[in-house]
Amino acid sequence: MYLVHEVPGHRREAHIPTLAIHYRRAGRQPLSRLREPPTLAIIPIRRAGDPVLREKARRVRAIDSSILKLIEDMWETMYDAPGVGLAAPQIGIPLRVVVIDVHDYPPFALVNPEIVKRSGERRCDEGCLSVPGFRGEITRSVKVLAKGLDPKTGKEVRIKGENDLLAEALEHEIDHVNGILYIDYLSGPEALIPLSDAPEIKA
Repeated sequence: MYLVHEVPGHRREAHIPTLAIHYRRAGRQPLSRLREPPTLAIIPIRRAGDPVLREKARRVRAIDSSILKLIEDMWETMYDAPGVGLAAPQIGIPLRVVVIDVHDYPPFALVNPEIVKRSGERRCDEGCLSVPGFRGEITRSVKVLAKGLDPKTGKEVRIKGENDLLAEALEHEIDHVNGILYIDYLSGPEALIPLSDAPEIKA
């Protein structure tokens, strides 16, 4: 039996939060910091131009201690950035693993994630930790249903987002494990908009 997770009451036609904003403003403290484990690592995030971001990531064959450690490191790295989502290729590991925390939904990790179904179109103002200092407006789906393995149980789960940041993050992170960046949906480099408060722009 599949577990279907939905975000109730999310109908944000008037104002849809964007990845560009949340990647810079996410502030939730990771559970790992509360536990203070001794072996977590904050790993440098790979930037656009790094070949690993263009590889189609490999499927995880078994969820063992190395995968669980990878996920913990991904949480630590994502919160430090700070961000609301991260895919393993962004820290140089070409495996199909993603973590997402959009605040309105419990944080979760997915192993071997994929989009099951999507429908509708909407314009989203999006950014990416691998393309720092910029944002761009692209087309994303209104409804997104994704599936993957829950690393805690090893069982398949399904996650559903509709017209919200969760739907956007699911498409964004699963694009990463397929070697796709959001900038691929832009008409060209001129469509990238500099973020005036980004350190890269101020420097």
